[in-house]
Amino acid sequence: MARTSAGSPRRLLAQVFAVAAVTTAVLSLDATVVLLTPVVFATAARLEMRARPHVYACTHLANSGSLLLPVSNLTNLLAFAASGLAFGRFAALMAVPWLAAVGVEYAVFGRFFAADLSARPGRTAHPGPGPGLPVFTLVVVALTLAGFAGASAAGINPAWAAFAGAAILAVRALARRTVAPPALVRAADLPFLLFVLGLGIVVRAVTDNGLGAALAPLVPGGTSLPALLATAALAAALANVCNNLPAVLVLLPLAAPSGAGAVLAVLLGVNIGPNLTYTGSLATLLWRRILHHHGSAPDLGEFTKLGLLTVPAALVLGVLALWAGLHLLGG
Repeated sequence: MARTSAGSPRRLLAQVFAVAAVTTAVLSLDATVVLLTPVVFATAARLEMRARPHVYACTHLANSGSLLLPVSNLTNLLAFAASGLAFGRFAALMAVPWLAAVGVEYAVFGRFFAADLSARPGRTAHPGPGPGLPVFTLVVVALTLAGFAGASAAGINPAWAAFAGAAILAVRALARRTVAPPALVRAADLPFLLFVLGLGIVVRAVTDNGLGAALAPLVPGGTSLPALLATAALAAALANVCNNLPAVLVLLPLAAPSGAGAVLAVLLGVNIGPNLTYTGSLATLLWRRILHHHGSAPDLGEFTKLGLLTVPAALVLGVLALWAGLHLLGG
């Protein structure tokens, strides 16, 4: 990105958007926050550019860019199981909403950060010998994605495709002594797995003991455009109140009887909505911690204002695209 931006902050922003959207879709939103944000900091520093637009793009694209595939977000995996859709049909229905959300974000960022993007950088990067492509890893990732689609078509849980890809990469890394077994155990993040399990149990208990009944009248039935808009808005609001993971666990059982369209509307709300507050998603909280580590704490007012400019527009256009896709492709 440093070499090909030619010293243009706007060109660098476009590249960050493209890389973040693809990284989020293929490797999940946490990869964009944890891996890409430090890279963007380093790139902006190398070019002596103002990093704010590019760093904010990482967290916004981690959330709103995670609509495309069932593996892009943990919320997607939960919705995928409840929707009854095949992997390919899920991606086909969510492709245009994904593009719409990313497009809205890019348009707003260009206006919101106009001053930062118009500032002259200190210098341009001189092309040098770049690192070689990690061909083996890219092939394994591509085969894993193909395995997701194949497993879904065969009625096999996509987790087995993910496990196979991870096992191949882990065995190769161990054989080449580039990683030690304890590091693989830490990478599995067992405490986080227990946290998700515990959260699911707590949410199920709360839902069964009153919350589900209280929210049921607020969830509209059917997949008309007004119903989809209301469902997505409710999901976005709930995600900002209690985080997107509990929100999707609560709303999926209420939306599932209306069909796949209603489930995907919930997904639009819990993936786009978290860009409004720090607490909307775990990815945003991770991003905020990374910024503090780099001595660049985000401003709450700026973050909220940017969210107010992007979330409603992205949500409305995303729902419109979903509604059109349901009519063209069927739910």
